[in-house]
Amino acid sequence: MVAIAITLLALGLPVPRGATNAELLRSAGDHLDDYLAFLISFAVIGGHWFAHHRTFRYVPRLGGRLGQWNMLWLLMIITTPFATRVLTSEEGAFESRFIFYAAVQVLAGLFSLLMIREIARHRLLRPAAPPGMIGAYSWRAAVLTGTFAVSIPVALLTRWAYVCWAAIPLILRAVRHLPAHRRGP
Repeated sequence: MVAIAITLLALGLPVPRGATNAELLRSAGDHLDDYLAFLISFAVIGGHWFAHHRTFRYVPRLGGRLGQWNMLWLLMIITTPFATRVLTSEEGAFESRFIFYAAVQVLAGLFSLLMIREIARHRLLRPAAPPGMIGAYSWRAAVLTGTFAVSIPVALLTRWAYVCWAAIPLILRAVRHLPAHRRGP
């Protein structure tokens, strides 16, 4: 399903048009925001998938509400291509379009956190799971969720709210270097 969501992202990309090389390049430049949104969404979906894949390879069975949270997470992943199209539409209303996209990512992150909680609560990890995996993945999901959440009120003040999203890799790197006792178990 994640691969389908990524494919849908690509299918929504505008095709540049032009009878000459210059016209084609100008047309591609006119759609630069669409291409940038595609790359952001590709990275976001890829990041969600990577964490999900790494977690679930150590989960041999479902328990508690894990299946429910997983389905809701998947709903947000497959909603991301639509949210990307909303974000890049040129109809104005920047704040609403930005907030919609960010809210989809906040919900995806929240559902990830709830899946991690269910895995820990019901002891669903295989014994071979790396020590500290739950804590590390919880922090990563919390940083992603929190950063997208913070970008929502920032978008009400400025279009520079995208900087919040660009800061995610830096924040993740900083959190990774925090001492383990400050990050929790």
